[in-house]
Amino acid sequence: MGWFEKYFEFERYGTDMKTEVLAGVTTFMTMAYILFVNPSILSNAMGKEAFNSLVAVTALAAGISTIIMALYARKPFALAPGMGLNGYFTYSVVLGMGYDWRVALAAVFVEGLIFILLSVTRVRSAVIHAIPLSQKYAVGAGIGLFLTFIGLNDVGLITAATDKGVLLFTELNAHALISKPGLLFLFGLLLAAILIAHRIKGALLISILTTAVLGWITGVTPWPSHLFSTPDISYTFLKLDFRGLLNIGALGVIFAFFMVDFFDTLGTVTGLSAKAGYLTKDGKVPDAEKVLLTDAIGTTLGALLGTSTVTTYIESAAGIEEGGRTGMTALVTGLLFLGIGLFIAPLAGAIPSFATAPALVIVGYYMMSTIKELDFSDPAEAIPAFLVIMSIPFTYSISVGIGLGFISYAVIKAFKGEWRDVHPLMWVLAVIFALYFAYLGGAF
Repeated sequence: MGWFEKYFEFERYGTDMKTEVLAGVTTFMTMAYILFVNPSILSNAMGKEAFNSLVAVTALAAGISTIIMALYARKPFALAPGMGLNGYFTYSVVLGMGYDWRVALAAVFVEGLIFILLSVTRVRSAVIHAIPLSQKYAVGAGIGLFLTFIGLNDVGLITAATDKGVLLFTELNAHALISKPGLLFLFGLLLAAILIAHRIKGALLISILTTAVLGWITGVTPWPSHLFSTPDISYTFLKLDFRGLLNIGALGVIFAFFMVDFFDTLGTVTGLSAKAGYLTKDGKVPDAEKVLLTDAIGTTLGALLGTSTVTTYIESAAGIEEGGRTGMTALVTGLLFLGIGLFIAPLAGAIPSFATAPALVIVGYYMMSTIKELDFSDPAEAIPAFLVIMSIPFTYSISVGIGLGFISYAVIKAFKGEWRDVHPLMWVLAVIFALYFAYLGGAF
């Protein structure tokens, strides 16, 4: 154990092996729902026959990326295919824009390569430091609402893209609430909330499995034929289609993936660093380049395996809360993903959407908690943040929300006479988004 204690600097961070191992187990228990939820979302884009492969790919991408984080960056941060990012992959790029999922994977791969370049040159960390805190917090909250929207849509409580806009509890879908799946969804949601209120570790995983078992017992959904199987990733492994990227529209897809991933990661890394006590007095993240490079490598690796963007997970906060402060926490989490997640495809495939939907809603709750950090007494900060939070779920696009926030922040600050408070990189980003919106609108 001496090597581990020395390499991960236990003494420096005031921790020990027992604390780190327990923190790693806690992070895994808190994140393990992704083994069920990510395949459920991505299989809508790739086809239901991709599900088993996606379970193994999710476990591999999460396990390997988290172990890299442990050994290279030496931080207690775990990685996995990102919530919100997988939704963007499925509902915006594939189902919305009509791109084949293989082309979308190629776009994720290219995005990862760009991130590797930007991380090595430290451009990515420079941009992170340039974005105001209000915008960072707003992006997290907006993505939280987006995930909640997807969760409610999965069980038919919300219907999007109708002639009346977004419908909630209308005559068209009120029956979904009192159906057996709807009632089981409510049970799962309340169970997760109660467990979280009691600070029970792994609350989301417990809720998913308990709700699924009730669904099996009541006959709402069939029992799994078996629980474990040999992993098979052949359906998605190295299935990238780069030919589909050879047009101007695909460049917009890459850019959108880039922006969504960029700001999702920056908010998560900043929040986790603050919780772990890493932030410097001026709010910077120590070793940000190593953390971001690991994140970029995870994205590239995930695309090769066959999953949407891999990113640092806010659920890592659960392990940090348990005292995890070093890469040993992440090492334990990564090993658990590889040791358990690779073999549970049959179990994951039998988990119905009404069991996973509550997890999406609760993750939305967690991400919405960043609102408390916003200063609503300053309209120049709060209004652009509000536009981000509001527009991400309403436009069904994370990148659109981020763009509206950045543009409005720069413009409002300028007309308030505080243009010097806007970092030059923020002006650059605002212009890039304005050009991107002009392209989407057909201006050129």
